[in-house]
Formats: sequence, structure tokens, C-alpha cells
Amino acid sequence: MNTNTSAPKNKYNLWIWIVSIAIPVAVAILFTVRIPGVERMGFLPPIYASVNALTAVFLIMALFQIKKGNRKAHERFMKLAISLSVLFLLMYVAYHMTSDSTKFGDVNRDGLLSGAESSALGAIKYVYYFILFSHILLSVTVIPFVLVTYVRAINGDFKMHKKIARVTFPLWLYVAVTGVIVYLMISPYYPL
Repeated sequence: MNTNTSAPKNKYNLWIWIVSIAIPVAVAILFTVRIPGVERMGFLPPIYASVNALTAVFLIMALFQIKKGNRKAHERFMKLAISLSVLFLLMYVAYHMTSDSTKFGDVNRDGLLSGAESSALGAIKYVYYFILFSHILLSVTVIPFVLVTYVRAINGDFKMHKKIARVTFPLWLYVAVTGVIVYLMISPYYPL
């Protein structure tokens, strides 16, 4: 058996596991941290929602490019989508390290959701929470899929890259699009 070809794959697999676990753990820990003396970064949510939207556009553009056989353009769009996802994550963490979480339906913006505010939401709150929870769950789930898909491409294993990309693409696109939807739904309740 030639261990020279399997060694890089094993090295990547270890890093994929480390990164896939480290990112959600770090985000969860950083959610409990508040940076003292730093003003709330309320300008970030519309920016990182726009980054999510642009990520979705780049993913779709990458798909069109590979279907046209333009591997180089596909690669560029995918690298841009990965870079934007990293940028989103950095801004998202920075915002939550300087701001309390916003409550969906908190009309008076006091940080509490009263019974009256909750009742006024009606069934839309279930739609919001379904989208939010599926977005969060899949945003964690998609990390190893993106990394494995990328590693297969850089290793030239295009058959396996294509196979996993069929799963990765819709998951990643869902996460990007629902990130924008979550922002649009909760933005009326952000503190002024």
C-alpha cells in the first residue's frame, strides 16, 4: 500500500474534524464573553446578512460555472463563498460579544418577551423558530461537508468531490439564505 497518497488525506481528515468541532465550540464559548468597554456593534447584523446573501449568490454562480465546464471560475466563486462564510462568522461573533441577543417579538425592546408580545406574534413565531433552529443546526452540520468537499477538490478527487457537493451545496445554500431570512424577521426588534 502506498502511504504517500493516503497520508495527506489522513492529515486533512484530522484537520477537518478539529475545525468542525472547534468552530461551534468556540462560537458557543464566545457567546458567553462580553468585551468590556466596547460599544454595541449594532451596525453589523445588516452587513453580515448581506454577506450571507452574497454567499448564496456566489454558490449559485459557482454551480452555473461548473455546469458550463468552467472549473477555474467555479473554483474562484467557491473560494469567495468560503471567505465570505469566514467573514460572516467573525462579524457574527463580534456582534454577539458586544450585544445581548435580540428577542423575536420584543416590540418594546426591553430584552424580555412578555406574554402579550408573544401572543401578538401568533403562528409566525413558530415559523421564525423553525427557520432559526434549522439554520443553526445546519450551520454547524455544513462545516465538515464544506471542508471535505473542498479537500476533495484540491486533492483532485473530482469524482468524490462531485458526489459530496450534491449534499454540501443545498445545505450551504439553505444556511446562507435562511441567515438572511432570520435577519429580516428579527431586524424590527433590534435595539435602537
